Amino acid sequence: MFKFLSRSIPPLRTQASRRFNHSHKSLVEIEQTNCRLLDVVRNRVDERKTLLEKISQDTSTLDDKVILRRFKELEPIEAAWNRWTSTRQQLEEAVSFLNDSDEAMQQLALEEVESLTSTLESLAEKTFPSLLIPPSTTKHMSALMELKSGVGGSEASLFLADLLRMYQRFADTTSWSVEIVAKNDAEGSGIKDASVEFKGEGAYDTLRWESGVHRVQRVPATEASGRTHTSTVAIVVLPLVEESEMSVDDDLFSMEDIKLEVMRARGAGGQHVNKTESAVRLTHIPTGITVSMQDERSQHQNRRRAFQVLRSRLLDLKLTKEMEERRTTRRNLVKGADRSEKIRTYNFAQGRVTDHRIGLTLKNLNSVLEGDGLHVFIDSIAKHHEESVMADMLDEK
Repeated sequence: MFKFLSRSIPPLRTQASRRFNHSHKSLVEIEQTNCRLLDVVRNRVDERKTLLEKISQDTSTLDDKVILRRFKELEPIEAAWNRWTSTRQQLEEAVSFLNDSDEAMQQLALEEVESLTSTLESLAEKTFPSLLIPPSTTKHMSALMELKSGVGGSEASLFLADLLRMYQRFADTTSWSVEIVAKNDAEGSGIKDASVEFKGEGAYDTLRWESGVHRVQRVPATEASGRTHTSTVAIVVLPLVEESEMSVDDDLFSMEDIKLEVMRARGAGGQHVNKTESAVRLTHIPTGITVSMQDERSQHQNRRRAFQVLRSRLLDLKLTKEMEERRTTRRNLVKGADRSEKIRTYNFAQGRVTDHRIGLTLKNLNSVLEGDGLHVFIDSIAKHHEESVMADMLDEK
Protein backbone atom coordinates (compact mmCIF):
# COMPACT_ATOMS: atom_id res chain seq x y z
CA MET A 1 0.00 0.00 0.00
CA PHE A 2 2.61 2.53 1.11
CA LYS A 3 5.84 1.36 -0.52
CA PHE A 4 7.59 4.52 -1.66
CA LEU A 5 9.93 4.59 1.35
CA SER A 6 11.35 1.12 0.74
CA ARG A 7 11.74 1.88 -2.98
CA SER A 8 13.29 5.35 -2.77
CA ILE A 9 15.73 5.05 0.14
CA PRO A 10 19.25 4.07 -0.95
CA PRO A 11 21.58 2.15 1.37
CA LEU A 12 22.07 4.28 4.48
CA ARG A 13 25.46 4.14 6.19
CA THR A 14 26.00 7.51 7.87
CA GLN A 15 25.35 8.15 11.56
CA ALA A 16 22.27 10.18 10.63
CA SER A 17 21.12 7.29 8.45
CA ARG A 18 21.50 4.79 11.28
CA ARG A 19 19.49 7.04 13.58
CA PHE A 20 16.84 7.30 10.85
CA ASN A 21 16.41 3.54 10.65
CA HIS A 22 14.46 3.65 13.89
CA SER A 23 12.17 6.40 12.58
CA HIS A 24 11.69 4.52 9.33
CA LYS A 25 10.64 1.39 11.20
CA SER A 26 8.20 3.39 13.32
CA LEU A 27 6.63 4.90 10.21
CA VAL A 28 6.15 1.50 8.61
CA GLU A 29 4.53 0.29 11.83
CA ILE A 30 2.23 3.32 11.86
CA GLU A 31 1.08 2.58 8.33
CA GLN A 32 0.62 -1.14 8.93
CA THR A 33 -1.19 -0.63 12.22
CA ASN A 34 -3.51 2.01 10.83
CA CYS A 35 -4.05 0.65 7.32
CA ARG A 36 -7.79 0.08 7.92
CA LEU A 37 -8.14 3.54 9.42
CA LEU A 38 -6.41 5.12 6.44
CA ASP A 39 -8.71 3.19 4.09
CA VAL A 40 -11.75 4.60 5.89
CA VAL A 41 -10.36 8.15 5.67
CA ARG A 42 -9.62 7.76 1.97
CA ASN A 43 -13.15 6.45 1.40
CA ARG A 44 -14.55 9.56 3.10
CA VAL A 45 -12.41 11.76 0.85
CA ASP A 46 -13.61 9.88 -2.24
CA GLU A 47 -17.18 10.30 -1.02
CA ARG A 48 -16.72 14.08 -0.79
CA LYS A 49 -15.25 14.21 -4.29
CA THR A 50 -18.26 12.27 -5.58
CA LEU A 51 -20.62 14.71 -3.87
CA LEU A 52 -18.71 17.64 -5.38
CA GLU A 53 -19.11 16.18 -8.87
CA LYS A 54 -22.80 15.65 -8.26
CA ILE A 55 -23.26 19.21 -7.04
CA SER A 56 -21.30 20.59 -10.01
CA GLN A 57 -23.23 18.59 -12.60
CA ASP A 58 -26.72 18.91 -11.13
CA THR A 59 -27.68 22.36 -9.81
CA SER A 60 -30.87 20.94 -8.29
CA THR A 61 -28.74 19.30 -5.58
CA LEU A 62 -28.00 22.76 -4.21
CA ASP A 63 -31.47 22.62 -2.69
CA ASP A 64 -30.79 19.22 -1.11
CA LYS A 65 -29.83 20.06 2.46
CA VAL A 66 -28.82 16.48 3.27
CA ILE A 67 -26.22 16.39 0.48
CA LEU A 68 -24.89 19.85 1.30
CA ARG A 69 -24.65 19.05 5.02
CA ARG A 70 -22.79 15.81 4.33
CA PHE A 71 -20.45 17.63 1.93
CA LYS A 72 -19.68 20.17 4.67
CA GLU A 73 -19.19 17.48 7.32
CA LEU A 74 -16.50 15.77 5.24
CA GLU A 75 -14.47 18.96 4.73
CA PRO A 76 -12.25 18.58 7.86
CA ILE A 77 -11.49 14.95 6.94
CA GLU A 78 -10.40 15.92 3.45
CA ALA A 79 -8.22 18.72 4.86
CA ALA A 80 -6.54 16.28 7.26
CA TRP A 81 -6.00 13.76 4.45
CA ASN A 82 -4.41 16.44 2.26
CA ARG A 83 -2.08 17.24 5.14
CA TRP A 84 -1.22 13.53 5.44
CA THR A 85 -0.32 13.14 1.75
CA SER A 86 1.60 16.43 1.72
CA THR A 87 3.59 15.43 4.82
CA ARG A 88 4.47 12.04 3.34
CA GLN A 89 5.69 13.71 0.15
CA GLN A 90 7.88 16.05 2.19
CA LEU A 91 9.20 13.04 4.09
CA GLU A 92 10.21 11.34 0.85
CA GLU A 93 12.15 14.44 -0.18
CA ALA A 94 13.83 14.76 3.24
CA VAL A 95 14.93 11.12 3.19
CA SER A 96 16.96 11.71 0.03
CA PHE A 97 19.27 14.13 1.91
CA LEU A 98 20.22 11.66 4.64
CA ASN A 99 23.20 10.43 2.58
CA ASP A 100 24.35 13.92 1.64
CA SER A 101 28.12 14.40 1.82
CA ASP A 102 27.64 17.43 4.06
CA GLU A 103 27.18 16.26 7.67
CA ALA A 104 25.32 19.48 8.54
CA MET A 105 22.84 18.75 5.76
CA GLN A 106 22.49 15.18 7.05
CA GLN A 107 21.65 16.48 10.52
CA LEU A 108 19.06 18.93 9.19
CA ALA A 109 17.53 16.16 7.10
CA LEU A 110 17.38 13.85 10.11
CA GLU A 111 15.58 16.46 12.22
CA GLU A 112 13.16 17.08 9.36
CA VAL A 113 12.47 13.35 8.94
CA GLU A 114 11.83 12.89 12.66
CA SER A 115 9.49 15.89 12.75
CA LEU A 116 7.53 14.74 9.69
CA THR A 117 7.27 11.18 11.03
CA SER A 118 5.91 12.55 14.32
CA THR A 119 3.32 14.58 12.39
CA LEU A 120 2.15 11.48 10.51
CA GLU A 121 1.91 9.55 13.77
CA SER A 122 -0.22 12.30 15.33
CA LEU A 123 -2.54 12.41 12.30
CA ALA A 124 -3.04 8.64 12.38
CA GLU A 125 -3.49 8.24 16.12
CA LYS A 126 -5.29 11.44 17.08
CA THR A 127 -6.56 13.61 14.22
CA PHE A 128 -8.20 10.97 12.02
CA PRO A 129 -9.99 9.13 14.87
CA SER A 130 -11.30 12.41 16.32
CA LEU A 131 -12.75 13.36 12.93
CA LEU A 132 -14.27 9.95 12.20
CA ILE A 133 -16.00 9.36 15.55
CA PRO A 134 -19.54 10.80 15.28
CA PRO A 135 -20.15 13.79 17.57
CA SER A 136 -22.19 13.01 20.65
CA THR A 137 -25.87 13.86 20.33
CA THR A 138 -26.08 14.36 24.10
CA LYS A 139 -23.01 16.55 24.67
CA HIS A 140 -25.20 19.53 25.63
CA MET A 141 -27.27 17.62 28.19
CA SER A 142 -27.27 17.82 31.96
CA ALA A 143 -27.55 14.66 34.08
CA LEU A 144 -29.99 13.18 36.56
CA MET A 145 -28.32 10.68 38.89
CA GLU A 146 -30.37 8.21 40.92
CA LEU A 147 -28.63 6.36 43.78
CA LYS A 148 -30.23 3.43 45.63
CA SER A 149 -28.71 1.45 48.50
CA GLY A 150 -28.49 -2.29 47.83
CA VAL A 151 -27.28 -5.21 49.93
CA GLY A 152 -25.63 -4.37 53.22
CA GLY A 153 -28.36 -2.64 55.22
CA SER A 154 -27.21 0.43 57.12
CA GLU A 155 -23.66 0.09 55.78
CA ALA A 156 -25.00 0.42 52.22
CA SER A 157 -26.80 3.60 53.25
CA LEU A 158 -23.59 5.00 54.70
CA PHE A 159 -21.71 4.11 51.52
CA LEU A 160 -24.38 5.87 49.45
CA ALA A 161 -23.77 9.02 51.48
CA ASP A 162 -20.03 8.67 50.74
CA LEU A 163 -20.67 8.32 46.99
CA LEU A 164 -23.04 11.26 46.94
CA ARG A 165 -20.39 13.41 48.59
CA MET A 166 -17.80 12.11 46.08
CA TYR A 167 -19.89 13.22 43.10
CA GLN A 168 -20.61 16.58 44.69
CA ARG A 169 -16.85 17.08 45.20
CA PHE A 170 -16.23 16.00 41.60
CA ALA A 171 -18.81 18.53 40.35
CA ASP A 172 -17.00 21.27 42.28
CA THR A 173 -14.12 20.90 39.79
CA THR A 174 -16.47 21.63 36.88
CA SER A 175 -18.81 24.44 35.91
CA TRP A 176 -21.91 22.40 36.76
CA SER A 177 -24.46 23.25 39.40
CA VAL A 178 -25.66 20.49 41.74
CA GLU A 179 -29.09 20.12 43.29
CA ILE A 180 -30.38 17.23 45.42
CA VAL A 181 -33.98 16.98 44.25
CA ALA A 182 -35.00 14.00 46.38
CA LYS A 183 -33.43 12.22 49.35
CA ASN A 184 -34.63 9.49 51.69
CA ASP A 185 -32.52 9.49 54.83
CA ALA A 186 -31.74 6.32 56.75
CA GLU A 187 -31.11 5.97 60.47
CA GLY A 188 -27.92 7.65 61.57
CA SER A 189 -26.01 9.51 58.86
CA GLY A 190 -26.85 7.19 55.97
CA ILE A 191 -29.09 7.73 52.94
CA LYS A 192 -31.43 5.07 51.53
CA ASP A 193 -31.80 6.70 48.12
CA ALA A 194 -31.31 10.05 46.44
CA SER A 195 -31.84 11.84 43.13
CA VAL A 196 -29.37 14.54 42.11
CA GLU A 197 -29.32 16.95 39.18
CA PHE A 198 -25.97 17.95 37.68
CA LYS A 199 -26.77 20.90 35.44
CA GLY A 200 -24.24 21.98 32.86
CA GLU A 201 -23.02 21.13 29.38
CA GLY A 202 -21.35 17.75 29.19
CA ALA A 203 -22.61 16.52 32.56
CA TYR A 204 -24.47 13.53 31.11
CA ASP A 205 -21.69 12.46 28.73
CA THR A 206 -19.20 12.66 31.61
CA LEU A 207 -21.23 10.84 34.27
CA ARG A 208 -23.12 8.31 32.13
CA TRP A 209 -20.45 5.65 32.66
CA GLU A 210 -21.05 5.77 36.43
CA SER A 211 -24.26 3.78 35.92
CA GLY A 212 -23.99 0.36 37.54
CA VAL A 213 -23.42 -1.37 40.86
CA HIS A 214 -20.73 0.14 43.09
CA ARG A 215 -19.37 -2.24 45.75
CA VAL A 216 -17.63 -1.34 48.99
CA GLN A 217 -15.53 -3.67 51.15
CA ARG A 218 -14.75 -2.34 54.61
CA VAL A 219 -15.22 -2.91 58.32
CA PRO A 220 -18.37 -1.06 59.47
CA ALA A 221 -18.08 1.19 62.50
CA THR A 222 -20.68 -0.97 64.24
CA GLU A 223 -18.75 -4.22 63.64
CA ALA A 224 -17.30 -5.35 66.96
CA SER A 225 -15.34 -8.34 65.65
CA GLY A 226 -13.58 -6.38 62.93
CA ARG A 227 -14.95 -8.42 60.02
CA THR A 228 -15.00 -6.91 56.54
CA HIS A 229 -18.48 -6.45 55.10
CA THR A 230 -19.49 -6.09 51.46
CA SER A 231 -22.24 -3.61 50.57
CA THR A 232 -23.53 -2.17 47.32
CA VAL A 233 -25.14 0.92 45.85
CA ALA A 234 -26.86 0.97 42.45
CA ILE A 235 -26.46 4.12 40.36
CA VAL A 236 -28.39 5.12 37.25
CA VAL A 237 -27.40 8.25 35.31
CA LEU A 238 -30.06 9.64 32.97
CA PRO A 239 -29.97 12.49 30.44
CA LEU A 240 -31.77 15.42 32.05
CA VAL A 241 -34.42 17.00 29.87
CA GLU A 242 -34.60 20.69 30.74
CA GLU A 243 -38.00 22.28 31.27
CA SER A 244 -37.46 24.56 28.26
CA GLU A 245 -37.26 21.41 26.10
CA MET A 246 -40.41 19.83 27.54
CA SER A 247 -43.82 19.78 25.91
CA VAL A 248 -47.12 18.05 26.59
CA ASP A 249 -46.53 15.65 23.67
CA ASP A 250 -43.15 14.93 22.13
CA ASP A 251 -41.36 12.16 20.27
CA LEU A 252 -40.63 10.28 23.51
CA PHE A 253 -44.24 9.61 24.49
CA SER A 254 -47.84 10.60 24.01
CA MET A 255 -50.17 11.59 26.83
CA GLU A 256 -52.45 8.77 25.70
CA ASP A 257 -49.77 6.33 26.91
CA ILE A 258 -49.55 7.89 30.39
CA LYS A 259 -51.52 6.77 33.44
CA LEU A 260 -51.60 9.63 35.98
CA GLU A 261 -52.46 8.98 39.65
CA VAL A 262 -52.52 11.37 42.59
CA MET A 263 -52.41 10.37 46.25
CA ARG A 264 -51.47 11.59 49.67
CA ALA A 265 -47.78 11.87 50.41
CA ARG A 266 -46.32 9.52 52.99
CA GLY A 267 -43.55 9.92 55.54
CA ALA A 268 -42.27 12.69 57.77
CA GLY A 269 -43.10 16.17 56.64
CA GLY A 270 -45.33 17.99 59.10
CA GLN A 271 -48.96 18.93 58.74
CA HIS A 272 -48.83 19.01 54.93
CA VAL A 273 -48.21 15.25 54.65
CA ASN A 274 -51.25 12.94 54.52
CA LYS A 275 -53.73 15.84 54.34
CA THR A 276 -53.58 16.80 50.65
CA GLU A 277 -53.24 14.69 47.53
CA SER A 278 -49.94 16.22 46.45
CA ALA A 279 -48.06 13.01 45.54
CA VAL A 280 -48.03 11.99 41.87
CA ARG A 281 -47.38 8.66 40.17
CA LEU A 282 -46.91 8.34 36.40
CA THR A 283 -46.94 5.03 34.53
CA HIS A 284 -45.78 4.81 30.93
CA ILE A 285 -48.00 1.97 29.73
CA PRO A 286 -45.95 0.75 26.70
CA THR A 287 -42.74 0.28 28.74
CA GLY A 288 -44.13 -0.13 32.26
CA ILE A 289 -41.81 2.61 33.57
CA THR A 290 -43.23 4.14 36.77
CA VAL A 291 -42.22 7.43 38.36
CA SER A 292 -43.45 8.53 41.80
CA MET A 293 -42.82 12.00 43.19
CA GLN A 294 -43.85 13.47 46.53
CA ASP A 295 -40.94 15.63 47.60
CA GLU A 296 -42.44 18.94 46.44
CA ARG A 297 -45.24 20.58 48.44
CA SER A 298 -47.78 20.97 45.65
CA GLN A 299 -49.28 18.49 43.22
CA HIS A 300 -48.36 20.76 40.32
CA GLN A 301 -44.69 20.80 41.31
CA ASN A 302 -44.60 17.02 41.81
CA ARG A 303 -46.34 16.49 38.47
CA ARG A 304 -43.81 18.68 36.67
CA ARG A 305 -40.88 16.90 38.33
CA ALA A 306 -42.35 13.45 37.60
CA PHE A 307 -42.74 14.22 33.90
CA GLN A 308 -39.15 15.46 33.82
CA VAL A 309 -37.86 12.20 35.34
CA LEU A 310 -40.08 10.13 33.01
CA ARG A 311 -38.67 11.91 29.97
CA SER A 312 -35.15 11.32 31.21
CA ARG A 313 -35.77 7.59 31.64
CA LEU A 314 -37.43 7.23 28.25
CA LEU A 315 -34.61 9.15 26.56
CA ASP A 316 -32.07 6.94 28.30
CA LEU A 317 -33.98 3.88 27.05
CA LYS A 318 -33.94 5.28 23.51
CA LEU A 319 -30.20 6.04 23.59
CA THR A 320 -29.39 2.60 25.00
CA LYS A 321 -31.45 0.89 22.29
CA GLU A 322 -29.68 2.89 19.57
CA MET A 323 -26.30 1.96 21.03
CA GLU A 324 -27.16 -1.75 21.09
CA GLU A 325 -28.47 -1.64 17.53
CA ARG A 326 -25.13 -0.24 16.37
CA ARG A 327 -23.29 -3.06 18.11
CA THR A 328 -24.94 -6.27 17.05
CA THR A 329 -21.66 -8.17 16.71
CA ARG A 330 -19.66 -6.67 19.57
CA ARG A 331 -20.33 -6.31 23.30
CA ASN A 332 -18.47 -3.32 24.66
CA LEU A 333 -17.37 -3.60 28.28
CA VAL A 334 -18.27 0.04 28.78
CA LYS A 335 -21.79 0.11 27.43
CA GLY A 336 -23.55 1.73 30.37
CA ALA A 337 -26.71 -0.23 29.72
CA ASP A 338 -26.51 -3.20 32.09
CA ARG A 339 -26.94 -1.65 35.52
CA SER A 340 -27.02 -5.06 37.21
CA GLU A 341 -23.30 -5.57 36.64
CA LYS A 342 -20.74 -4.69 39.29
CA ILE A 343 -18.65 -1.94 37.76
CA ARG A 344 -16.38 -0.75 40.57
CA THR A 345 -15.07 -1.93 43.93
CA TYR A 346 -13.88 0.34 46.75
CA ASN A 347 -11.64 -1.69 49.09
CA PHE A 348 -10.85 0.26 52.27
CA ALA A 349 -8.51 -2.34 53.81
CA GLN A 350 -6.16 -2.17 50.84
CA GLY A 351 -6.86 1.49 50.03
CA ARG A 352 -7.64 0.74 46.40
CA VAL A 353 -10.41 1.27 43.87
CA THR A 354 -10.86 -1.06 40.87
CA ASP A 355 -12.98 -0.48 37.80
CA HIS A 356 -13.86 -3.95 36.52
CA ARG A 357 -14.86 -2.84 33.02
CA ILE A 358 -11.41 -1.69 31.98
CA GLY A 359 -9.32 -3.43 34.64
CA LEU A 360 -7.97 -0.18 36.07
CA THR A 361 -6.92 -0.05 39.73
CA LEU A 362 -5.90 3.06 41.67
CA LYS A 363 -4.25 2.62 45.04
CA ASN A 364 -5.48 5.97 46.26
CA LEU A 365 -8.98 5.43 47.61
CA ASN A 366 -9.08 8.68 49.56
CA SER A 367 -8.30 10.72 46.44
CA VAL A 368 -11.14 9.02 44.56
CA LEU A 369 -13.66 9.59 47.35
CA GLU A 370 -12.60 13.24 47.52
CA GLY A 371 -13.50 13.59 43.84
CA ASP A 372 -10.00 14.26 42.52
CA GLY A 373 -9.06 10.69 41.60
CA LEU A 374 -12.45 10.06 40.01
CA HIS A 375 -11.25 12.04 36.97
CA VAL A 376 -8.79 9.23 36.14
CA PHE A 377 -11.55 6.61 35.95
CA ILE A 378 -13.95 8.80 33.98
CA ASP A 379 -11.29 9.89 31.47
CA SER A 380 -10.02 6.32 31.02
CA ILE A 381 -13.49 4.90 30.43
CA ALA A 382 -14.34 7.69 27.98
CA LYS A 383 -11.14 6.92 26.04
CA HIS A 384 -11.97 3.21 26.07
CA HIS A 385 -15.42 4.00 24.70
CA GLU A 386 -14.00 6.11 21.87
CA GLU A 387 -11.56 3.34 20.97
CA SER A 388 -14.45 0.86 20.93
CA VAL A 389 -16.52 3.10 18.65
CA MET A 390 -13.53 3.42 16.34
CA ALA A 391 -12.98 -0.36 16.35
CA ASP A 392 -16.65 -0.93 15.53
CA MET A 393 -16.38 1.47 12.60
CA LEU A 394 -13.30 -0.29 11.24
CA ASP A 395 -14.91 -3.71 11.68
CA GLU A 396 -17.87 -2.57 9.63
CA LYS A 397 -15.48 -1.69 6.81
